[in-house]
Order: sequence, then C-alpha cells, then structure tokens
Amino acid sequence: MQTLVLRLAPPSAGEDLARLALDPALREAARILQAGGLVAFPTETVYGLGANALSTAAVEKIFHAKQRPHWDPVIVHAPSAAEARKLASQWPDEAEKLAAAFWPGPLTMLLPRAECIPAICTAGREKVGLRVPSHPVARALLLAAGVPVAAPSANRFGHTSPTTAEHVLADLDGRIDAVLDAGPCTVGLESTVLDPTTHPPIIYRPGGVTAEQLRVLLGEVRVAERAVRDEAPPESLESPGLGIRHYAPRAPLHLVGGETELAEAILRATGRRVGVLLPSGWALPPTDARVTVLPWGDWHQPETLARELYGRLRALDELEVELILCPLPPAEGIGLALRDRLNKAAK
Repeated sequence: MQTLVLRLAPPSAGEDLARLALDPALREAARILQAGGLVAFPTETVYGLGANALSTAAVEKIFHAKQRPHWDPVIVHAPSAAEARKLASQWPDEAEKLAAAFWPGPLTMLLPRAECIPAICTAGREKVGLRVPSHPVARALLLAAGVPVAAPSANRFGHTSPTTAEHVLADLDGRIDAVLDAGPCTVGLESTVLDPTTHPPIIYRPGGVTAEQLRVLLGEVRVAERAVRDEAPPESLESPGLGIRHYAPRAPLHLVGGETELAEAILRATGRRVGVLLPSGWALPPTDARVTVLPWGDWHQPETLARELYGRLRALDELEVELILCPLPPAEGIGLALRDRLNKAAK
C-alpha cells in the first residue's frame, strides 16, 4: 500500500469549517474514510488514525495497521456535541455540563454506547470514549466525512505518539491509505479521559483538560490510581493507555527528580550515548560528544513541555542514543498528564 500525503496549510484561529471542508486534500481524505479506508489526521492533541467508527471492518484496519491488541478500546470522534449525543445511549447532566464547558477540546467522556457503535470500538465494554476535537482540520474532516471517526493515536502500538505528519509516516508509511498533513499539534498530549457517570467522576487518563479545571465544574473528581503493570489483565483496562508500557521511545527512558539529580545521572552514564531533555536555565556538568542535549522549554510553562515532549523523544531516537534522561515535572495542571506519560514510557 502506498500512503498518500495530503497537505493543507496550517489553519488559522477561527478558520471557517465549511471552507476547509471544500479543500481538495480534505475532500479526498473524507472520501477515503467513507470508502472504509484509514486516514491519519491532526487534532489539537496528537495525530489520530481514523476509520469509519460505524464499520467493524474499517475499525479492524486500525488494529492491523497499528499492531494494536483488540482489548484496547479506541476513542470515537464527532464534529459536535449534538452528533456525539447520538453515539451514547445515556447522556447524563454531567455530560451536558462537560460538553458545554470543554467541547470542542481535549476531553474524552466515557458514556454508555449507542447500538450503532460496534463492539470493536469499545473492546466489548459497555462504555465508549467520545470526543469533539477543537482542531479545525479535524472538525472539517468529520463534517465532510459525515460519519463518526474512531481514531487512536497514529503510531505503532505502545510507541511515542505523533505530533506531526512526519512522525506518522515514520511509523505507518505503507500501512495506511493517507495522512492529512496540516502542521504540528498544539497541545501535544492525548486527551483527558473522564467517566462522568461514576460518583465521583473518575479521570482514567490525565490530559489537556486538567483535574483542576474539572473540579471547578464538577466538584470532587478522582484521578484513577492503578499500578502500571505489563501483566495487568487486559479486561481490567477502562481506557486507552492504561496498565501497559505506552508512549515509549526505543531507547530506555530514565526519569530524574530535578537539576542536581539530572547532572548526577549524566555523570553515572559512563560510556553510553546519552540523550538529555533539558529545561531552559538548568545547568549541566561538563559533557563530551557522547551526550546529546535537546532544549525542552521553560520548566515553569508545562504547556510548552507537553507540546514538545513527543517530538523531542522521537528526535533522540533518530540520533540512536542508548539512554534518555528526562526530568519529571510537578503534578500540577497539565504536569499531571506529563508525569502520566513519562512514567508509562519509562516502565
């Protein structure tokens, strides 16, 4: 299979969706989805690998292309809250509040699935993850396709998620029909996955909508705490990305607590090719050619760290380092999501 690269100019803020939906590249991507094919496309979080969510055969292609086990559910995307409601058999008051506050945006809600959603999307579970992305190209594609789109991240299973079309092609070139290239993603980490039907609501995956934001709206919200173990039974996983090594670069990833610990870890890694993600303003001991340092961003601006994380990890893999050293941000705001991804990548 030859993967078609369909290019769009990166959209501006407030881009007209109807105009975007008429773009030849986007129309071709919509045609492929309607025909049961696979299209990688940008969202504000990461690039997703899309298929017609109403077609078991089409969604099956996602699992084959990603080499994804069938026990891992996929998120279903809709162009609006009104369309998302049609995909749930129940729509509680909490869902209405959340949709009004955070959709379009990086929030996935786990809700009882409607009969039209095939079991392959939910791995046979009762609830489906629903999301309305805010990226104008993603929304225009959903409108043009006219079907809900199942879309996990557009990478090989367990690997670092893609935030550019080049990342998608590095993993999936020749395995999918097309990639819709509209530039880099702006959030850089996957959506928050929340079950609003529990008491209190449970965050299964931290992401672009923070726990603090959710608590302002809902009151008490619990962040699921489960041991991340490769041997965890697959049927116990309520959300994509739980309980297994995920988001991982090829090189082993070692996490450190701060500037001093990072310097000590570099000195201990004698004789190895080491990659370092370095916050701006942090000092390092004298290094030699075996140490590659990539700037990561301002330690006090976790949104920047989130946006750059996956791209930096992929860049260090391309340089064939043997070990990656990375500081672990505080568990505040989107820093909680950064810690979640880094801890799973380092297992």
